[in-house]
Amino acid sequence: MTDLFAARSQMAMSLAFHILFACAGIAMPALMVLSERMWLKTRKEVYLDLTKRWARGTAILFAIGAVSGTVLSFELGLLWPRFMKYAGAIIGMPFSLEGFAFFTEAIFLGLYLYGWDRLQPKVHLLTGILVAFSGMISGIFVVCANAWMNSPSGFELVNGEAVNIRPFAAMLNAAAFSQTLHMTIAAYLATGVAVSGIHAWMLLKDSSNEFHRAALRIALPMTIAAAFLQPISGDISARSVAHRQPEKLAAMEGLFKTERGAPFHIGGIPDPKTETIPYSIAIPKLLSLMAYHDPNAEVRGLDEFPREDWPNTAVVHLAFQLMIGCGLLMLGVSAAALVLWWKKKALPTQQRLLQAFVIISPLGFIAVEAGWFVTEVGRQPWIIYRIMRTADAVTPMPWLIVPFLTYSAIYLFLAVIVTMLLWWQVLSSPTMYKRPRGTARSGGKE
Repeated sequence: MTDLFAARSQMAMSLAFHILFACAGIAMPALMVLSERMWLKTRKEVYLDLTKRWARGTAILFAIGAVSGTVLSFELGLLWPRFMKYAGAIIGMPFSLEGFAFFTEAIFLGLYLYGWDRLQPKVHLLTGILVAFSGMISGIFVVCANAWMNSPSGFELVNGEAVNIRPFAAMLNAAAFSQTLHMTIAAYLATGVAVSGIHAWMLLKDSSNEFHRAALRIALPMTIAAAFLQPISGDISARSVAHRQPEKLAAMEGLFKTERGAPFHIGGIPDPKTETIPYSIAIPKLLSLMAYHDPNAEVRGLDEFPREDWPNTAVVHLAFQLMIGCGLLMLGVSAAALVLWWKKKALPTQQRLLQAFVIISPLGFIAVEAGWFVTEVGRQPWIIYRIMRTADAVTPMPWLIVPFLTYSAIYLFLAVIVTMLLWWQVLSSPTMYKRPRGTARSGGKE
């Protein structure tokens, strides 16, 4: 295993693990706050119980996210010292602001967890809102730093050195808006789908349990809203990539040759040797329409770039297809739920719909992981786009396989622990909240 491959593998594993908890850290506090708001509005004990359970789940996820995030910060310095030496002064501000937001979230989460009997109800709700806001803004700052790697700005390059650094211009780079918007909505969608799927599964086992109905009543609107907003943010993101990183777009689509009216390929595995995509279905002009809102627009292919600068087309294309496929499935199920809710004027709990939510429950997080593969692998071979190659940034330290295996074992241990804790939270859900006999179920008013 080469040093570069080991370092990239370790970073990929760490990011893949951490991103799950980052998404939950953004969205779970919002669900928690919405549940408490329902309790203050209705004074139904079921919402109070739900809020406290979601708060405990948020605390578990926050703790594991803090550990995995700390490991990532060490890895940036240990595995990529040349990158940090070059870029540290440029992107230090968003990382510092992320740290500030993280500690703010921790403080108000502590107040929220231990302030039930010590704070006024509205003040307690406010602490929850601040937890939700801090979690969201923390994620935004981190993504701004990553966006800079895709669209470096805010400095001047003189003799290979970065001078005249403008931290705000670096943080608010050309890719920042599209990436932060897409990632933030993805966090709400992934978490909303997962939570909806869990409570849908519990409702299939016990259809009269009002606790899981209450949970679904809160999680479902978040899921539906995010599912409809995500294609819009995806369109913004795709057009941004088309203008800034044309070779990434070409890799996403397996477009080897520049052409007008470029088709969109469904499926297939790009073959750089033959410069074709076997077993794919081509939809004429759709890529040009998606990238430039013009069906006859010219889309640059990989033939315009040196072959050594090509990303791994197979990985990027398959990850992009997986992300879109998951998104469409979540949108379809969410649309069906919205139609049923609107037609019946009641929470849609039809068995087939609940089963659909159970099936798609992991797709949000799968789409997030696939999206990060597109973002990171699609930028290769650059760690800073067109400025520093990944191979030039890796540490010269030998035997990187050792920390790779060590961290893998740590992450596996943490994954088992958090799974057990959250599983216990689900299995210990209360059963005392039952719907009275004769109460309308799906298809009737609640």
